[in-house]
Amino acid sequence: MSENKNQFNVSLNEEQSILQQSVRQFAENEIKPFVLELDEAQKFPIDIVEKMGNAGFLGATIPEQYDGSGMSISDFVIIMKEISKIDASIGLILAAHHGLCLSHLFSFSNEEQKKKYIPELATGKKIGAWCLTEPFSGSDASGMKSRAVRNGDHYILNGTKNFITNASYASTFVVICIVENEGKKQHTAFIVEKSYEGVSIAKKENKLGMRASDTAQVVFSDVKVPIENRLGEEGDGFKQSLKVLDGGRIGIAALSLGIIEGCLEASIKYAKERNQFGKSLSEFQATQWKIADMSTQLEAAKFLTFQAAYLKDNGKPFGKEASYAKLFASELACSASSEAIQIHGGYGYIKEFPVEKFYRDAKLLTIGEGTSEIQRLVIARYLLNEI
Repeated sequence: MSENKNQFNVSLNEEQSILQQSVRQFAENEIKPFVLELDEAQKFPIDIVEKMGNAGFLGATIPEQYDGSGMSISDFVIIMKEISKIDASIGLILAAHHGLCLSHLFSFSNEEQKKKYIPELATGKKIGAWCLTEPFSGSDASGMKSRAVRNGDHYILNGTKNFITNASYASTFVVICIVENEGKKQHTAFIVEKSYEGVSIAKKENKLGMRASDTAQVVFSDVKVPIENRLGEEGDGFKQSLKVLDGGRIGIAALSLGIIEGCLEASIKYAKERNQFGKSLSEFQATQWKIADMSTQLEAAKFLTFQAAYLKDNGKPFGKEASYAKLFASELACSASSEAIQIHGGYGYIKEFPVEKFYRDAKLLTIGEGTSEIQRLVIARYLLNEI
């Protein structure tokens, strides 16, 4: 799993074991006491996000020269898993900030852009958001309606972006829109600051799960974006987005691992404590089989996720493997949380037990950053092209 090894190994090395313990302690101390309160109030945990910035989580894989932590993708998987095991909402905040916005900026910005934007995002002084989805354009990016028109030394941006994670609290947006050039519609990415005139936050969504994570609509109305804020060339935005999504899927798979592991640990704890018909629930074969299946599937999901991280760490193609991991882990998060509630019985339906929240949070993972259907399409295309 370490990027310094020539052979993939799912076992944690000593440094990663220390990292896991450190993040686990952070999540237990700084997040766990507030999970129910944040979920009920749909409250964005700005103080916790600031602490994650101070701990180096927000800029985990960013090089130290830009005030990042210089970690590997595999290390980021560990961070995501441990945080999401306690509160997937906060895992989602991290995934959108680091895995999408910051990843896009670092991968496709020039040196001047890096120096201007990345340090404050990597340290948590500013929060980032990534704007792709629109009210009528989700999986089908060709239906995008947002437009940027060149006007001298700047562009005029108009459009609406939907379901944007961190939108209300972000200072920096990476926005993908259409630039028309000689009749050609070209997807192009821009860095847009919230302080620009014409940028506004519209509808905040009232969600089933991930309720401490902010999800809102962003409206751009005649926003002047300097030409130096364009990421790459006109027309590069679509290819950039596909690469960012490939990496982001590793993060969503890691988030899914956290939910699955949380469900497993909660189920084992409850099964040992709960007595029925004169014996522990854990003594019943039906319960044992559910726990055994959950654990086996978790190990398989870990392998797929760390394999994709290993490939990315070592500069090897990883798109297919990222889709494997995201598809399998996200679908498993849904089934594992359902089984965990079944083990808990009536108590699993009550908010004081964590599996109720895991169940609500898990569903988004099969939708965001490419639906399960899109993952299957991606995987099939890789395989058919390889034959």
